[in-house]
Amino acid sequence: MKSKNKVFFLLAVIALFAAIICIGCIIKIPIGPVPIVLQNGLCILTALILGSYLGGIPTALFLVAGLIGLPVYSGGTSGIAVWAGPTGGFLPGYLIGAIIAGFIAGKPSISEKKFSWKMLIKLTLAMTVGMVILYIPGIFWFSHWAQTAGKVPADGSAFAYTMGACVLPYIPGDILKIVIAVPVALKIRPVLAQYLYE
Repeated sequence: MKSKNKVFFLLAVIALFAAIICIGCIIKIPIGPVPIVLQNGLCILTALILGSYLGGIPTALFLVAGLIGLPVYSGGTSGIAVWAGPTGGFLPGYLIGAIIAGFIAGKPSISEKKFSWKMLIKLTLAMTVGMVILYIPGIFWFSHWAQTAGKVPADGSAFAYTMGACVLPYIPGDILKIVIAVPVALKIRPVLAQYLYE
């Protein structure tokens, strides 16, 4: 593929993945102050597929789209008010997790068409680390929000309340996302590599 066509194809792929993340806003299951969403898994999956320095770009575009008012955040919300709400800390976490996962996964290669346990383990590690990392700013911000909003029980700690409200109930779903996302990334990476890198 000519270099000019390769650039256009790359931009189209990045836009496509950003759009997929945005469309994920449709899936929202409210179970408390932090809903179950699909977008966290899509951000990290995108990073696995694109790998390296490209991994975080679709997530960054998604976050900017929401900030400028497009209804692409969970449940079709948008704007700075979402960042200031209880789930606001997870949004930068999406980007940080995607960037780190992308660098762990590395640049896709056409040689990945042949299955290898090494690549399976590498992508599983990348997905798992990315999903864990995105929780860190989310936990800190939610804990601050809970204390400020008076949500923490008088006989409990903000950390314990936070873990019960926005971490522990979501672990089974996140494991399922990892189980689904890794095989998808394994299939798509070598196909994309032959157009972008080879």
